Amino acid sequence: MSRPLPLALLGLGLAAAAGAAMGVVAERAAVRRTLTVDAESDQHFGSLRSAPLVVPTDDGVLLHVEIDEPDIDGVGVGTPEAVLTIIFTHGFCLNLDVWHYQRRDLRGRDRLVLWDQRGHGRSTAGPRYGAATIDRLGLDLAAVLEAVAPEGPVVLVGHSMGGMTVMALAAHAPELFNGRVVAVALLGTSVGGLGEELLGLPAPVARLLHRLSPGAAAGLARSPRAVEFTRDRINDLGLVLTRQYAFGGPVSASVNAFTADMIASTPMDVVADFLPAFEQHDRRDGLHGLALVDTLVIVGESDVLTPASHSGEIVGLVPEAELLLLPGTGHMLMLERYPEVNSALKGLAARVRPPFDGRLQ
Repeated sequence: MSRPLPLALLGLGLAAAAGAAMGVVAERAAVRRTLTVDAESDQHFGSLRSAPLVVPTDDGVLLHVEIDEPDIDGVGVGTPEAVLTIIFTHGFCLNLDVWHYQRRDLRGRDRLVLWDQRGHGRSTAGPRYGAATIDRLGLDLAAVLEAVAPEGPVVLVGHSMGGMTVMALAAHAPELFNGRVVAVALLGTSVGGLGEELLGLPAPVARLLHRLSPGAAAGLARSPRAVEFTRDRINDLGLVLTRQYAFGGPVSASVNAFTADMIASTPMDVVADFLPAFEQHDRRDGLHGLALVDTLVIVGESDVLTPASHSGEIVGLVPEAELLLLPGTGHMLMLERYPEVNSALKGLAARVRPPFDGRLQ
């Protein structure tokens, strides 16, 4: 997720006191009220796997990458120039498994690449506190692209912080968007100005959190074990906070728990390391590359972390971009409204996919 303050600060600091006041019984009742019947209990989130590939970065990070190879017309894998590679980049406090529904429904026709950003999932973290920046993530994506798709057309799909990663790559290597990268999909993300958002909170509270966030980040980095201890003991409240900030409408218990588990599995020193990057993120002058490719922007109308106005600003800066606004949908749109998201991604791929040349590798 691109705005960790409600989950990292409220969920770990203020929420601890709130949880004590509410009491365990009240917490559990709130959890039950916010979730629907578990219609997704058979999904086995996190079970879709392929042989791992490790991509090293120039600062010593080992990036975990998985590739689902295509089976074109059931006859095998075509030559690189005839295969479309789609690279999925997840958001803050998530991992590659967040693309569960996209991986399930899109695999087979195109080459799918999924990777864990540094410090997330199975990838290692940066060498020191303060090294995690959006610019650095753009360089990581460049390393992944070079390692897994040295030739052939590429589509970049990024959610939240992952969308910012794509923007950083576009600013760092705009030449890639004049031939190699043929399309981009940006989901629930922002080009800048996140420090001005209310985060779904009363204005005075939001302003206070923004003022406290730099010091809070440093504090989290100094005592991650204490924060982990607190977080482990407010699991029920964590589910409520996830439901409040991640989704725009009722979701199944499995989807909510899956999201909360990904957030909870992110080490607090990694959370602290990335927090300042969101306040500093501003790519308003770096989107020229996106104007050269087919660009799709998708956002939930009820997203309180990266509100729809941020996607509207991206479309204003990339006039040819297509905007898909999903009513009643929150930040985790690829889980909450996966049929619509998958349909849009399939349409994007169909527009830029090269025709199969009949040759096999």
